[in-house]
Amino acid sequence: MASTPILLQWWQELFETIMINPFLFPSLVFFFLFALKLFKGGRILKLPPSPPRLPIIGHLHLLGTLPHKSLCDLSKKYGPMLFLNLGRAPTLVVASAEIAKEILKTHDITFSNRFQTRAAKSLLYGCRDLVFSSHDEHWRQMRKICLLQLLSLNRVQSFDSLREEEVAVMIEKMRGASLDGSAINLGELFVHISSSIISRCVLGRKYEGEDNMKRFGELSRSVLDRLGEFCFLDFFPSLGWMDVLTGFVKRLKDTSKELDAFLDEVIEEHRSFKGNDDRPDKNCFIQILFQLQKGGMLAMDITQDSLKAILTDMFIAAIETTSTTMEWAMTELMKNPTKMRKAQEEVRRVVRKKYVVDHDDIGQMDYLKCVVKETLRLHPPGPLLVPRELIESAKLGSYDIPPKTKVFINVWAIQRDPKLWDRPEDFLPERFNNNPIDFKGQDFQFIPFGAGRRGCPGILFGVTNVEQVLANVLYWFDWKLLGGACGKDLDMSEAYGLTVHKKIGLQLIPVLHSPEFLK
Repeated sequence: MASTPILLQWWQELFETIMINPFLFPSLVFFFLFALKLFKGGRILKLPPSPPRLPIIGHLHLLGTLPHKSLCDLSKKYGPMLFLNLGRAPTLVVASAEIAKEILKTHDITFSNRFQTRAAKSLLYGCRDLVFSSHDEHWRQMRKICLLQLLSLNRVQSFDSLREEEVAVMIEKMRGASLDGSAINLGELFVHISSSIISRCVLGRKYEGEDNMKRFGELSRSVLDRLGEFCFLDFFPSLGWMDVLTGFVKRLKDTSKELDAFLDEVIEEHRSFKGNDDRPDKNCFIQILFQLQKGGMLAMDITQDSLKAILTDMFIAAIETTSTTMEWAMTELMKNPTKMRKAQEEVRRVVRKKYVVDHDDIGQMDYLKCVVKETLRLHPPGPLLVPRELIESAKLGSYDIPPKTKVFINVWAIQRDPKLWDRPEDFLPERFNNNPIDFKGQDFQFIPFGAGRRGCPGILFGVTNVEQVLANVLYWFDWKLLGGACGKDLDMSEAYGLTVHKKIGLQLIPVLHSPEFLK
């Protein structure tokens, strides 16, 4: 063929060029491998926009100390879908309610797996829990149990008296501080009340300061710290050994060992529980699971590890999200005195002259519920939700998303989108008056708890705790800032972890508000 000599000549010229310029060959190899990576199924993948990246670390340097804000800024520049390389981990970041709906509803099954981190695998028994578990039959059965048996409306209401008891203890502490004129760190107090309520509901009693056992709240914090810590293995699989050098592996093993011993002791205590004992509570989550299993009402056998994983989910997720929401709500109310007065006036009008703020009272507090919703809009506890991992390749809009891509939905950015919200940066509880938008996963401009089959099953449980505590705090006390400071001067800086909480705890002075019948 006539073309053969021409082809040979071309190869000869290419070889001579490579010999003259030795750097050309590696470049050609890199280009070939990169093209091969993009080529799939006979076509070139069209990936979402991506900022320039650095060698090895990719886009990790762009995350900053507050990733939800850094990623929001990048989305404004490059578009509502970003394709990043966080080390060796391909990652999709979404900052659009419309695309979030497509992921969480239209393609919910495809995007239903979780990104299982090294810490999650270690602390949650190979991810046998509800949050990080793979989307399989085990997960489906556990979710069904939680929704129908542990977190149903009737079950949540059955803990009303328990909740009232713990809140009464908190109010007494606040009353003592009020008489002394001393300040309270509300952030710490909210963690304590959340721990008390959750430990009694889930484990049957409070675990505080017992011999050879860390306090319940401290252990919860250790688990949260490990889950939120940077891990080389998650982003650079070949550099997993670095986690040994940084001490992360040791910290992870220590926390895991302590958590395992604690849960083994709790479970054994419940297995030997006799009906006439007054401790632990026979209506707590562990006892309910035991009763269901004993009565043959479960379609699956709950192993010891599965039980420990689901219990860890319950108290870790609930404590952090509820306490963080309470502190941000009080911070926003202190920053906006007119909103504070309006909330207090409603609470005191509804409760009138009673010593106990009960469930029926809170049901009438429409403005308080608006305050909670607006707090969750401005300060979603998990601003990037729990990351998902794509099971197989998918198409979003005109873009191709490869399998094994990690998916972050930037709820913080969506809930502050000026296209969706009027005055998005302002604290305006009134925006939810007579507004059908809710946080239950049907309105994708407002999804602080996620949506779809992997949405949080404990919404009702968590929000009920938040409303109960806030109603009492607003009913019994007026609040002052230290040194007569103005609410506008409040520090609103954030600290990033598994949740985003206030960097500087909220310090306030309680002033007892005496209803008329106490005068």
